[in-house]
Amino acid sequence: MDNAFFNRVGAERISARQIDELIGIACGIAADGVLNQAEGEFLHKWLVANVTICEQPVIRTLYVRVREALSDGVLDADECRDLLETLNALSNSDFELGEVLKPTTLPLDNPEPVLVFAGRHYCFTGTFSFGPRKACENAVIERGGSCGAVSKKTNVLVIGAYATDSWKHSSFGTKIIRASELRDAGQPIALVSEKHWTKFL
Repeated sequence: MDNAFFNRVGAERISARQIDELIGIACGIAADGVLNQAEGEFLHKWLVANVTICEQPVIRTLYVRVREALSDGVLDADECRDLLETLNALSNSDFELGEVLKPTTLPLDNPEPVLVFAGRHYCFTGTFSFGPRKACENAVIERGGSCGAVSKKTNVLVIGAYATDSWKHSSFGTKIIRASELRDAGQPIALVSEKHWTKFL
C-alpha cells in the first residue's frame, strides 16, 4: 500500500476524532440550555484550530455563525439562541453530519404552495443553511411580511434544512406538530421546507 492510502486513512481517523470531540463540546455547552460569551469564544477558538473539519455542511454553518456572531466581540441574546439551536442539532444522538432532512419525513404541504410575503405571517423552526433565524426573518420582513411564533395568525411555517429523522422528539418538533394540528383543523397554514422558501426570495 502506498503512502497516499495511509495518509488518507490517517486523515479520516483524525477527522472522526475531531468530530467526536466537537459533538462532546456541543453536548457540554447545550446541556444547561444556555450559551454564554465565554462558551461562544471557546467554541470559536476550537473551530479555528480544527478548521479542516469545517467542510462538513453543518459544521461549516456553525463555524460561520459563530464567527459572524462574534464579529463585534459580543454575543447578544438572539445570537446565543441561534448558536444554541445549532449546537442542539449537532449534539443530537442520531444526527448525521451534513444530512439534509428528507421531505418525506415531514408533514410538508403537497403540492408545495406559491409563497408571497406582503401581509403574510411567517414562523421559522429548525437550523437553516440560509443563515441565523434573524436573517431568515429579516428576509421576510424586507418583503412586507411579519414573523413570530406559531399561532392561528401564522400563514407559513418554514422548516430548516438541517435536522434529524427524529424531528418529533427535537426541540423544534413542537412547532411542526402545532402547525400540523392547526392545518388539520382547517387553518390556512402552509408547512414548507427551507429549500422551497428560498425559491421565492
